Amino acid sequence: MGTATVTVFGAYGHTGRFVLTELLARGYAPVASGRDPRRLRDLADRTPGLAVRPASVDDPDSLDRALAGSAAVVNTAGPFATTAGPLIDAALRAGIPYVDVAAEIEANADTLTRYAEPARVAGVPVVPAMAFYGGLGDLLVTAALGEPTTADEAHVAYGLSSWHPTAGTRAAGAVSRQRRAGRRVRYAHGRLEYRDDDAGTVTWPFPAPLGERTVLAEYSMADIVTIPSHLDIPDVRTYMTVEAARDLADPDTPAPVATDDTGRSDQTFLVDAVVRTGGVQRRAVARGRDIYAVSAPLVVEAVHRILTGRTRTVGVASAGAIFDAPAVLDALSAHLTVTLNP
Repeated sequence: MGTATVTVFGAYGHTGRFVLTELLARGYAPVASGRDPRRLRDLADRTPGLAVRPASVDDPDSLDRALAGSAAVVNTAGPFATTAGPLIDAALRAGIPYVDVAAEIEANADTLTRYAEPARVAGVPVVPAMAFYGGLGDLLVTAALGEPTTADEAHVAYGLSSWHPTAGTRAAGAVSRQRRAGRRVRYAHGRLEYRDDDAGTVTWPFPAPLGERTVLAEYSMADIVTIPSHLDIPDVRTYMTVEAARDLADPDTPAPVATDDTGRSDQTFLVDAVVRTGGVQRRAVARGRDIYAVSAPLVVEAVHRILTGRTRTVGVASAGAIFDAPAVLDALSAHLTVTLNP
């Protein structure tokens, strides 16, 4: 295949920089793009040989120039309610795959519905939420379920040691709250439901080393959109440890701080995915470090599989629909420890 060029939009952001590093490590030639020329120049000064192409989502011609000659585009710039549509349109014009790391529930739902037909007709893969939230949970549930495509319920519990949000996370959260008019959202009875009540807390039995922890019930993440997009599961719920949710809610919680030479923070996570059908329960557990850093190998693995023809469909599809979930999880063994049906 040679050295393929991959455009990274939002390359100077926190997650974008991890994606650039991962692409370089995998032998790709990344092109850094985004709306701020100064930040792009600073990034290029620190990365010898890095090509930069400024672009803005309100300037389609600039996006076309940013994607020219690229084999794929990765969007790491939130809020995705603003950036996803213009970047997908540009990818379809260029005829190249689009992959993003969106955690915004409504933005992902928009991508899955609005672009289903255009992407299918164009024969272009479009993969939203190929990240820690949305992508990983989808892969875990799909792998745990195995061959069946139906279940009664799916639960994804997030055991984070802490959550120091990036500026992008805060901006995306503000957009989501505005779109929901302050309501919370859940996926139940086969549809998204917006509610004004308080979901409260429950105790979740995480595997060792966490054990039982208090979690916010129905703390909905992008998994409630990605999983039911291809699996017939009428109730999909996600949970978050109260300590991590408290960090995110606190405006004084600082951004992530690097604690090693790769730029990762000392945050650790355990994701516990449980699927139930009748009296049968199946489980997949992922352990790792730094939710932002681990999104990079997830999204780059997706790009690599698309460009090497290891996909199950074309058009818009979540991680579990377009890829062989166990194979992807196995390929990420250097970054995640995954246990299926412990």
